Amino acid sequence: MPKVGMEPIRRSALVEATIAEIGAAHSLDVTVGQIARRAGMSTALAHHYFGGKDQIFLAAMRHILTEYKSEVHKRLSRAQSGKDRAVAIIEASFDETCFAPDTVSAWMTLYAASRTHPETRRLLRIYQRRLRSNLSHALRGISAQPQADADTIAALIDGLYLRAALSQRGHPDIARNSALSTLELLLGAQ
Repeated sequence: MPKVGMEPIRRSALVEATIAEIGAAHSLDVTVGQIARRAGMSTALAHHYFGGKDQIFLAAMRHILTEYKSEVHKRLSRAQSGKDRAVAIIEASFDETCFAPDTVSAWMTLYAASRTHPETRRLLRIYQRRLRSNLSHALRGISAQPQADADTIAALIDGLYLRAALSQRGHPDIARNSALSTLELLLGAQ
């Protein structure tokens, strides 16, 4: 009989192990057995909690997105104006936690898998819609075209993140500063 209260601990261990395994492989080319071994449990137990590799990966990405959301909320709580809110979202998007090697691999896998897996595509779209919505809200009242400017900044965040994450010369600070400069240009052109 399993110990009461172990399920959340084991699920969390499997999520962390999934992120680490994807980081080691730089892709979703890992097995449930590898993930389970890293988490210190049996493959059968991993299947019991999640069903399969796709479900574990989705749980891992939800975990990463929840951490990102927490970082955004933490920064937004200190924002005093619309511009401060936009800056907070940009800065959270380039926080050093987003650039941990295993996290980068998980994000790259999310983008790649979203082309062929409907649930992964749905998760990516949720992230993209939330980013756009948060930026649109922040830019309301300070931008003549908050939706269009939010689209520009959101696309820039994703593009700069990919460039910084994949480039030998890319760095989160450079990416963040580029996005902040673009925000200034967009608001200055109004």
